[in-house]
Amino acid sequence: MSGSMSDGARVAFLDVDGTYADHGTVPAVHEEAVRAARRAGHRVLLCTGRPESMLPPSLLAAGFDGVVATAGAFVRLDGDVVADLRFPDDLATRVRHVLDAHDVAYLLETPDAVYGPVGLDARLVRRGDAAPHEILDVLKMPGDLSGVRYAKISYFDSPTPIAALRTELGPEVGILPSSYADTGDNAGEIHLAGVHKAVGMAAVMEHLGLSPAQSVGIGDGYNDVEMLQYAGTAVAVEGAPPAVLAEADLVVPGPAGGGVAEAFARLGMLDGVA
Repeated sequence: MSGSMSDGARVAFLDVDGTYADHGTVPAVHEEAVRAARRAGHRVLLCTGRPESMLPPSLLAAGFDGVVATAGAFVRLDGDVVADLRFPDDLATRVRHVLDAHDVAYLLETPDAVYGPVGLDARLVRRGDAAPHEILDVLKMPGDLSGVRYAKISYFDSPTPIAALRTELGPEVGILPSSYADTGDNAGEIHLAGVHKAVGMAAVMEHLGLSPAQSVGIGDGYNDVEMLQYAGTAVAVEGAPPAVLAEADLVVPGPAGGGVAEAFARLGMLDGVA
């Protein structure tokens, strides 16, 4: 499907957790909607805060044209890497040192694996994380993390409030609440300032020679705000935070209600492209 697209075709970007899937489980109606939209001539990509290494086969079973991963820092389209943004070495070191000083549990996210301090696996299991197997299956704990060139950090079990961490980490990074809704106030995601899902979306659309107006974004979390602002058609999931709902042109149910399928149907994406 590489190359030109029909004038009526769209490129859909789907958030994963709470939008396309519920705690890693994808409804059959969503898989079929993705297949049907692609058969109709549209492109469909996952657009997630997760790194590519944390996208198991069960999430990809429907078949996708690519993925915008790590909240916009990594883009793969038609099998090719289009973007791969990592923390500069000096900033990467400083951020790790701040987190270590506060005894924060954290994951350094890369496309190939996630890395953490020794003992992180035990902390994950002890706290009963929402989907520990998806992390543990790709987690590496080499002891020395200085050589890990990471794109984003997920952290949890922080004894220090987010506001205090924000001050110490400085303006080069941004902090968002965790993508997992049930991880509490002591969890979050640390990303490069100015890097978000819309950055990855723009890389896709520019690579395809298309305008933002031809894009559809569907999401439910704080890290989806920029995605919905960029998208030609913004779709939010019922129950999303007010900041997310405020950007929506359309509101649909969550995964249990087949919201992605409903959005595609209401936008005419299950019909053939003229």
